[in-house]
Amino acid sequence: MKNNNVKLLIGRTDIVDFPKLNLLGIHVKIDTGAYTSSFHCHDIKIENNILKCQLLDPEHHKFEDVHFEFSEFSQKIVKSSNGQIENRYLIKTEIFIFDQIYPIALTLSERGSMKYPVLLGRKFLSKKFIVDTSKKYISFKNLNTKLTE
Repeated sequence: MKNNNVKLLIGRTDIVDFPKLNLLGIHVKIDTGAYTSSFHCHDIKIENNILKCQLLDPEHHKFEDVHFEFSEFSQKIVKSSNGQIENRYLIKTEIFIFDQIYPIALTLSERGSMKYPVLLGRKFLSKKFIVDTSKKYISFKNLNTKLTE
């Protein structure tokens, strides 16, 4: 049984899965400056109380021409890193990291062709992880080590 007080060491970047979205091997950036986590998307619209969007950019190697639909969503006012205040949609899903599934809330944001389509913010990281900015891909490396053993 895991001790819930033990925090895992996470680096400044990692590779994770979003199983409910069927998105695997997605690069994420750990952003301790952001409170909420965010996922880059585009073509955001509401039709018949359903949030529809496309996750990732068409240029992204994991992009599939799929419109995701969310019947459960909310809106959140977010102050971006450049100081602009935005009203963003917020969805709840799951993230697979460190061989474990966690619930996660993600704001949806059109962030352009960003190197990391997902930012993991303090709300998700809190009480679970300690960030070491000198490290990268700790969860992904641990998972691959287990797979080759």
